[in-house]
Amino acid sequence: MKIEACNNIIHKEAVNQALKNMPDEEILFDLAEFFKIFGDSTRVKILCTLFTSEMCVCDISATLSMTHSAVSHQLRLLKQARLIKSRKDGKVVYYSLNDDHIKTIFDMGLSHITE
Repeated sequence: MKIEACNNIIHKEAVNQALKNMPDEEILFDLAEFFKIFGDSTRVKILCTLFTSEMCVCDISATLSMTHSAVSHQLRLLKQARLIKSRKDGKVVYYSLNDDHIKTIFDMGLSHITE
């Protein structure tokens, strides 16, 4: 299959439209950082466990057969990325999704790779 070059002709309208729609550099950096969080299967598994209800570290550890320490480390990263939030009830901390967007993003990605 032969791909034809554009002969170094700049299609100004297309370039200008792309530049017009391009978010600011800082926003693009933040978006890339956001998607990096989804780049770890352990974090994705933790998010999946939180789709049904809020859970404490012990619940998540039992669900994923992981140590509390390993789960806590990933929860800290997810919380820093604002994908999850926490609620304290006495000495127990419960984790849940920060908002419905997280499940939507997950579902869209899952739909894309299972097409």
